[in-house]
Amino acid sequence: MDPVTADDLDRAVGLAVAALREAPADPRAWDAKAGSLEWTCWETAEHLSDDLFSYAAQLGLRTPPLDGHVPFVWESRRPGGPANAVHADRGAGPSGLLQVLQASGALLGAMVRTTPPDVLAHHVYGDSDAEGFAAMGIVETLVHTHDLAQGLGPAWEPPADLCARVLTRLFPDAPTGADPWPTLLWATGRGELPGHPRRTQWRWQGRPRH
Repeated sequence: MDPVTADDLDRAVGLAVAALREAPADPRAWDAKAGSLEWTCWETAEHLSDDLFSYAAQLGLRTPPLDGHVPFVWESRRPGGPANAVHADRGAGPSGLLQVLQASGALLGAMVRTTPPDVLAHHVYGDSDAEGFAAMGIVETLVHTHDLAQGLGPAWEPPADLCARVLTRLFPDAPTGADPWPTLLWATGRGELPGHPRRTQWRWQGRPRH
């Protein structure tokens, strides 16, 4: 399987933003629950942006920390909401929110392109390299766009090759034989596969391949 690249990440974020532009422009529509999550669609899009930003930040230091996250302040705007360092200006509406998402994706893509392949940075699922962080960013983008599409209505089915590459990189024990997209949804606790009940807990394997 080909390695996961910054171009793959750019593609995933671009496709997600294009799909979400088809969602309602009224900010109130983004207060709907995002799929099976306990967060609103607005909060989920902020959380996705925050994921991409925080992965970029982990790779951003000359000597990335291996014992914890870069100490930005992550805070929730309401009890039960996601704890983010990145929050979008509500007054800018959904179009502004998608700009925040694009910008965060671009930051991670830039760091993946410029970080030497032997550099590792901290993640709670295992210290990882730039390729691993690109794969994590893609998984976050694909599955959270699925959550958002459930709450907002636009169609969403990402390319099979993207799903297959991140499954190989982060979920090497995932079942084979089914289509990659349903398998990725199963791997992240969002669906069932024949003979494999829905997961109630999951995690990826972020450590480098070698």
